[in-house]
Amino acid sequence: MKRSNRILVLGLLLAGVVALGQEPPATPPAPGTPAPPEAPPPPMQPRRPPMERSFRGGGPGRWWHNPEMAQKLGLSPEQQQKMDDIFQQHRLHLIDLNAALEKEEAVMEPLMQADQPDEAKILAQIDRVAQARAELEKANARMLLGIRRVLTPDQWKKLPPPPEGREHRRDGPGEPR
Repeated sequence: MKRSNRILVLGLLLAGVVALGQEPPATPPAPGTPAPPEAPPPPMQPRRPPMERSFRGGGPGRWWHNPEMAQKLGLSPEQQQKMDDIFQQHRLHLIDLNAALEKEEAVMEPLMQADQPDEAKILAQIDRVAQARAELEKANARMLLGIRRVLTPDQWKKLPPPPEGREHRRDGPGEPR
């Protein structure tokens, strides 16, 4: 199969995946019945990068302030402050990178929904989405590695493994990843 045909098939498959993710159209109300008010859309759930899987059971956000976790690990107030400092140093950058990823994904949607998708534009946009996702992942990894360096090897070993199913969960950072 020619390369251009493969790319077209990939684009059509991606469009099919996007279409499958859409909700089915609502059935219209019976004649003479007032239409029910529309429910607000669910809140956006930004993604958590895969790097967090390796961070064991610490959880999202400032888990080191959880009294039970801090006691279990034997975290000192100085360690907690260092982790807060690292978190804050990276927080705004992670928020910006997450917004950049969401923007690139939003640009992709209408390209995929077009009646006649433009393969060149879609492929270029896929590259931009992938690059934005990679930048976010690297920045998140830098933050998590900085936090991990604050822990002693013994404290790191005491972190519980992630809960079952968490490895594939895609929910978001109320706080940066």
